[in-house]
Amino acid sequence: MPRLGPLYRAAALRRGVAADPALPSREVTVDGVTVDRAHLAGYSRVCGFRLRDELPATYPHVVAFPLAMALMTGRDFPFPLLGLIHVANRIEVLGPLQSSASFAFGVRAEALRPHPRGTQLDVVTTATVDGALVWRDTSTYLRRGPGAPAEKGALPDPPAPNAVWRVPRRVGTDYARVSGDRNPIHTSRVLAKVFGFPRTIAHGMWTKARCLAALEGRLPDTYSVDVAFKLPVLLPATVGFSAVAQGSGWDFGVHDERSGRPHLTGLVR
Repeated sequence: MPRLGPLYRAAALRRGVAADPALPSREVTVDGVTVDRAHLAGYSRVCGFRLRDELPATYPHVVAFPLAMALMTGRDFPFPLLGLIHVANRIEVLGPLQSSASFAFGVRAEALRPHPRGTQLDVVTTATVDGALVWRDTSTYLRRGPGAPAEKGALPDPPAPNAVWRVPRRVGTDYARVSGDRNPIHTSRVLAKVFGFPRTIAHGMWTKARCLAALEGRLPDTYSVDVAFKLPVLLPATVGFSAVAQGSGWDFGVHDERSGRPHLTGLVR
């Protein structure tokens, strides 16, 4: 895997947007990737998963994170990494994710498209085992820019929570350590304020992982899980988690326990 230190330096130094933005046609790949059991145990503790032979659906996302960084900090990537907003994520579990397997990963960017608040694109990561596709992750990013403002409607009443979670401040730094995603908005209160947040915020992929941990043991063998990231979880926080069964799947969400404002909405199908 690429080393993250040089990639973070490249991200910090990158300035400006390409005059005629276009996504790179290349795919960043690596094969022969095996699971570090100690790292898996640390990730599982931070996100609330039990330690099992089968990987959490969100775990390959952090394993492949250096590849995504390598793609998105390349000279041919049209936007600076700093300033991109992770607005949605879709994970498809297409086959067994065994901790003993050897994985091949590939990361590419696609679907550059206009958005009312700027421009969106998808970063797609795949994992194969012995040539068979077992996992696919699509992360949607927004680059803010000129354009018509997004439509705003009344917020629906939040569902009654199945559980109330108290999310400590250390979740930001704990998840940064196990994921490699050390964006300072998650780890530094001072730098979070520079970027417009009153205090540090939880990683969106931690929130998604925590939801799947709450549904552990009640998910199909193969499924897709889609989430939209809404308002950030300011740390520390008290949030409500709700989940409603829909056949073999689920509708779920996380909202502020006091105001009811949504942090994340999702579904498993």
